[in-house]
Amino acid sequence: VSNMTLAWTFQTQQNGSGKSSPILVDGVLYFTTPDNIWAIDARSGHQLWHYTAPPNKAFHIGQRGVSILKDKLYYMSSDAHLLALNAADGKVLWDVVVADSNKGQWATMSPLVVGNHILVGASGDFDNLQGFLRAIDPETGATQWTWIATPPVGTPNTTSGGNIWMTGTYDPELNLVYFGTGNPTPVLNGKVRPGDDLYTCSIVAINPDTGKLAWAFQPSPHDTHDWDAAEIPVIADAAFGGAPRKLLMQASRNGYFFVLDRTTGKNLVTANFGPVNWTLGVDKDGRPIPNPAKEPAPDGRLIAPDEGGLTNYRSPSFDPKTGLFIVSASPSYSLYFSKPADGAYGWSGADYSLWSKGVLEAIDYKTGKIRWSHPLGQRAGSGVMTTDSGLTFSGDATGNFLALDTATGNTLWHAGSGGQIASTPITYELDGHQVVLTSGGTVLYAWTL
Repeated sequence: VSNMTLAWTFQTQQNGSGKSSPILVDGVLYFTTPDNIWAIDARSGHQLWHYTAPPNKAFHIGQRGVSILKDKLYYMSSDAHLLALNAADGKVLWDVVVADSNKGQWATMSPLVVGNHILVGASGDFDNLQGFLRAIDPETGATQWTWIATPPVGTPNTTSGGNIWMTGTYDPELNLVYFGTGNPTPVLNGKVRPGDDLYTCSIVAINPDTGKLAWAFQPSPHDTHDWDAAEIPVIADAAFGGAPRKLLMQASRNGYFFVLDRTTGKNLVTANFGPVNWTLGVDKDGRPIPNPAKEPAPDGRLIAPDEGGLTNYRSPSFDPKTGLFIVSASPSYSLYFSKPADGAYGWSGADYSLWSKGVLEAIDYKTGKIRWSHPLGQRAGSGVMTTDSGLTFSGDATGNFLALDTATGNTLWHAGSGGQIASTPITYELDGHQVVLTSGGTVLYAWTL
């Protein structure tokens, strides 16, 4: 890997950093930024077509890619429309509204194709919005089913929220999709929504054909710190307790690493992977027990991790050879406080990061113990990719691409990007050559030996 060199680059000429994971189909790469899709030649980086969505006033927090089924691309616009486009030329075939962006729901995810279903959701943090997952017909755009995370708005002593920020994961053998849901609302004020606030801050297993919930596990019961459980659910078939198990792993924003049996949702491991001070321990089902003394208060509460979380949207990766779950983490502290002027509802308040740093952590999936950590400077935005040849690709906080030894965390190669890294590396093989694709700032970089 130390001999890897640049093959080509592609400049999007957009503002901000790209967060999408490109997808390769028949020698063509498709990738996005908010309200933009590109199709480029994977051999040369030459642009084939470029689609720009109509202007909208939605929150342009990021866009994570497209999915493809047969000859159609499926794309979620920032204002929560699902578009089907002709993959050959980018022409829009149909456009359906998934959520009303004027009410504060927008879209950040790439759709998930499962059989004859396009699975989508909407994100957002405003009060009185129900999170949902929806299956849409790939030919017509018609709704097939909708699973809703929270009770109808106005139900006494209940919450809203539980939005779907990120693309889930599919197990074809069990025919279940796994998604993480967002925080309850009002976000930091838990007094008006007593109890656990199901199914917010939860990992949910859903049958993609019916929309029925198979099981749910809640990493953050009664969240009062804005810690969605929307982080990527990683699935693997691996030994646990001396027997083969179908596992689901998540490094959660709240500071805990979880291993579940993905058939039943039974918890196998709960372990913090950095400083955590908001709990009274872990209950018999592996769920953290919130400490009421750590809820936001007028005189402030010092909380670890901070509002950004011990990790966040950036994708982790699991290496089955070493048994290491590798995640970009941010040990951190913040001050949460409540402001009476906000009334009974609202965000209260927080000094979102008093102190933080960035580290790449390798977690032993059987025990939750950290086997190695690699400094990244400040909080980094890059996701992680591991390879069968023992390499881990990621990026640091100052815009450097990194290739590490998966077993040890030692640096084997690095190169500067000149921009902020907010995406996850991918790799593909074409014409007998392997390419590693990374993005930094507004540029896509293709690397090869």
